[in-house]
Amino acid sequence: QVQLVESGGGLVQPGGSLRLSCVASGIIFSRNGMGWHRQAPGKQRELVARISTGTTTNYAESVKGRFTISRDDAKSTVYLQMNNLKPEDTAVYYCNTWNLAYWGQGTQVTVSS
Repeated sequence: QVQLVESGGGLVQPGGSLRLSCVASGIIFSRNGMGWHRQAPGKQRELVARISTGTTTNYAESVKGRFTISRDDAKSTVYLQMNNLKPEDTAVYYCNTWNLAYWGQGTQVTVSS
């Protein structure tokens, strides 16, 4: 059974930082690209960042230069470091496999003063 479990969300002031983590089980993690999507209220789910089985990364234009995706295959974990957060980054953030077959339950990120 595949499980993706996110953590690290919360309430942060504009300009602040958060690091999201996603621990995977039930898959051979090192053979899977991984990604993060987000969904804000009333909006469609959108890709935030993804990372291949190597080191190739892709980012949404809105987060380039502020967010960094990384992975630790030994820990079966993918991370999303989010810096200089803005109110428009407020959303539920979901971890997913590259092929979008598996998703986590999501973690809420709220950016507000």
